[in-house]
This record gives sequence, structure tokens and C-alpha cells, in this order.
Amino acid sequence: MREGDLYEALPADLRGRVDVLLASPPYVPTGAIGLLPPEARVHEPQVALDGGADGLDIVRRVVDEADAWLAPGGHLLVETSEGQARATTDAVSRAGLTARLTYDEELDATTVIGTRPSRAG
Repeated sequence: MREGDLYEALPADLRGRVDVLLASPPYVPTGAIGLLPPEARVHEPQVALDGGADGLDIVRRVVDEADAWLAPGGHLLVETSEGQARATTDAVSRAGLTARLTYDEELDATTVIGTRPSRAG
């Protein structure tokens, strides 16, 4: 098992070779943690919930470093909230990935998928 802060735990020889990165980072704004249902607020570690002032601090870190790890054509999937979907999609696009938003009604789950462009030629 490897432990580390985000990509720090990955072996360096995987840089540029990962086909799929899946991230379920904390995305609750710090000020909204107290509004969560008790099963989340009381039983989950604060670090698993707290996404910073706007809820996107960790999301931005994941997105900003993804391109270095993804293989051409590789995908980053980031769980987010419906209310943060636009900002997350924008962050993915700014990072040079092609962004696409998905929503699963049954699971009430919002995911932004970023795809690293394939190399030409």
C-alpha cells in the first residue's frame, strides 16, 4: 500500500502513462460542513469533507496535476456537487483537458470527466 498527498503516492514511472484517474476529493465548503447530515458530519473525518472556502481547493489540485500523469487519451473522473459542476468543468478545461459533465440521477452523482488530448500523428 502507498500513502501520500494526492499524486505524491504514485510511482514516478507512471507519469504520462495513466489511462484512468478517479478522484472523489472533499468538496464541501468549510462553512457548510455543519449543515451536513449527522452520518457525514459526525462520522467522517473532517479531512474527508473539507474542500476549503469554496469547496474546490482539493479538486483544483487534482485537476491541475492530472495532465502530467495521464496518458494521451487518458481520462480524469472527478466527483463533485451539482452546484460546483460548472466551476469544476471550467477548472478541467483550464488544465488543458477536454471536459464533459455527467450526472447519474439514480445515484444523485455528478462527475466531471477530463480527457487528455491524444497526440497528433
